[in-house]
Amino acid sequence: MLEDRATAVSSATRWPAAYPKGYAVVDVETTGLARDDRIISAAVYRLDARGEVEDHWYTLVNPERDPGPVWIHGLTSEVLEGAPLFGEVAEEFAARLDGRVLVAHNAVFDWQMIAREYARARREAPVRQRLCTIALSKELGLPLPNFKLESLAAHFGVVQQRAHHALDDARVLAEAFRPSLRAAAAGDVRLPLLECRPLTEWSDTPRIGRQASGGQGHGGWRPSRKRPACPYPNPGRYETGKRLKQGMRVAFSGDTSTERELLEDRATEAGLHVATSLSRLTSLLVTNDPGSGTSKVVKARQFGTPVVDEAAFGQLLRDVEPADG
Repeated sequence: MLEDRATAVSSATRWPAAYPKGYAVVDVETTGLARDDRIISAAVYRLDARGEVEDHWYTLVNPERDPGPVWIHGLTSEVLEGAPLFGEVAEEFAARLDGRVLVAHNAVFDWQMIAREYARARREAPVRQRLCTIALSKELGLPLPNFKLESLAAHFGVVQQRAHHALDDARVLAEAFRPSLRAAAAGDVRLPLLECRPLTEWSDTPRIGRQASGGQGHGGWRPSRKRPACPYPNPGRYETGKRLKQGMRVAFSGDTSTERELLEDRATEAGLHVATSLSRLTSLLVTNDPGSGTSKVVKARQFGTPVVDEAAFGQLLRDVEPADG
């Protein structure tokens, strides 16, 4: 196994030149999963290029609202009342992230929550790439029963002391990431790095029927959302240089500067079918990172599905051709 070679690599001088020079292992606990939810605690372990801990940092954050699932994270309104607002810790948080790859378990959740808090504070988080330890575990072929943090920790013999406490979750992840990183280096594995795009257009409109769940380890970060069925038949693939047509199936992958749900809402309003997965029937894939290697990007390549970026899709949405009849 790749991880069996990690010890040898740790003391060797050889290291993949393309690997990042530093990492910020992050965990945030939140009031829930919806787009109006807030961060209530955050922790960062800074690691050097080879995964050695440099320092760590932790803070509570006053969400200025109900703390959500206290039975999960243990943070009550009384505990959070005197905590700083996110805007008051944004600068120090940014200093911990600056110039590093953000590492998290189910990283899209942590990144989107962080990006939203910085957008509210009219600032940008100084991080441009993230690495999900779930994706890395899959790349390494680790024999895990599932992809929960507790399973990854158990695989590497890391003992968890306080599950769903941001500081302990970040510590556990940092200790499990180190051997994972060394195993990847030993096997010349390409790290599954994804781009982090700050939000420039977003909404805090509360979701109806929202889920109450906080932090990593609770599945996809976006709660399920049922959309009305598209009333138009699928006219087929999008062709470069032509207009989108009502009924076309559109899928999205990766970060967008405009909040994903806003883009999906606009696509639906234009008469397009928003698809949650990609198949041979998909008319178009929208992604800002066509080389990311996500499952949708890989399938689009296999099926020959056309791909455009967010800016091009925004232009196409302005002039969607009506369905036949």
